[in-house]
Amino acid sequence: MTARVDPQFITELKKYGEVTIESCFNCGNCTAICPLSTEETPFPRTNLRLVQLGLCDKLRESLDPWLCYYCGDCSATCPRQAEPGEAQMTMRRWLTGQYDWTGLARLFYTSAFWEVGSILLVGAFIVWMFFLFAGPMVTDHVALNTFAPVERIHYGDWVLAAFLSFFLLSNVVRMWWFTVAKDSKVKVPFSVYVTEAWNLIVHFVTQKQFEKCDEEQKGFWQKKRWRNHWFLVSGYVLMFVMVVGFLPWFQTDNIYPIYHPQRWLGYYATIVLLYGGFDILWSRIKKEHQSHRFSHLSDWIFPILLLLTTISGILVHTFRYLDLPLPTYYMYAAHMVVLTPMLVLEVPFGKWSHLAYRPLAMYFHAAKAKAAQLQESLTTAPAAAD
Repeated sequence: MTARVDPQFITELKKYGEVTIESCFNCGNCTAICPLSTEETPFPRTNLRLVQLGLCDKLRESLDPWLCYYCGDCSATCPRQAEPGEAQMTMRRWLTGQYDWTGLARLFYTSAFWEVGSILLVGAFIVWMFFLFAGPMVTDHVALNTFAPVERIHYGDWVLAAFLSFFLLSNVVRMWWFTVAKDSKVKVPFSVYVTEAWNLIVHFVTQKQFEKCDEEQKGFWQKKRWRNHWFLVSGYVLMFVMVVGFLPWFQTDNIYPIYHPQRWLGYYATIVLLYGGFDILWSRIKKEHQSHRFSHLSDWIFPILLLLTTISGILVHTFRYLDLPLPTYYMYAAHMVVLTPMLVLEVPFGKWSHLAYRPLAMYFHAAKAKAAQLQESLTTAPAAAD
């Protein structure tokens, strides 16, 4: 089947970020220097060529942009300053918009009005919900679960989790359809999805692909970018699990001793999120690393929301321990106003969806490679028998 060519594809892609691919003459330096590129996945060169030729359908079917963790070596050594690393980042934003059937991701990435406006709208909705459903304010002592009954909040958590799961999983299905199911060269049997599932778990838990970007450094503490990324991911996932799955245990009027798991799990998540959020913002302000030379609005929105969520959570915790009722209640409401849009918008539609798409890309890539290997063995077996 003839591939569809869209001569305006570069123009469309520029809506998603900094793209200067026109100056690329496809010398291959970016692929040669990339520590993650292989013979089977020769990015960024292949992806840049697809964009130059306007082959948007081919790019939509590619997993390669997700295999890049933006070490920046390709852009730093590009003889034409074509910024292949940033182009790959822009492609990932575009792909997120392609996977999302609602169109919200495309709007958020291409319109500041839609992204900021949606955050304010969801925040306003949470304020309205507090007006409707908040309990009485006990003023002689802190009674947080009287003001914000944990049963109601937990019910809202489950509704939120169902919302996130539905939209994110439906977008994941579209990712699978574009990148695996539509591939006429390789058909992946169900058994291969099962046997290769460990790739999904390992890459999600360890983020090991990112580690290769710091291959010149030795040891966990020397690999700064991967280390900070891993801490941030672990803190975010831990916070999400505690809030959505174990809120009655986590939001309580009881004050546990310092050695209680509820305390140190919460402190761990708080510390790594606080450090990770500040590290992201400070790195983008300084622009010392190649990957931070260009910043899209989405690169700022997420760490800002993350920091506001973390800081407001710290203040709720502090006011509660100081037994300051009204500051505790008002800060808790402010905390929920920031936390909710971060989860509702960023997880299924924004940059944090990349946390799901990256390990899934590694999983799909491994499954396709295994299926291709099996197909090759089946076709060569009869020939060998003859």
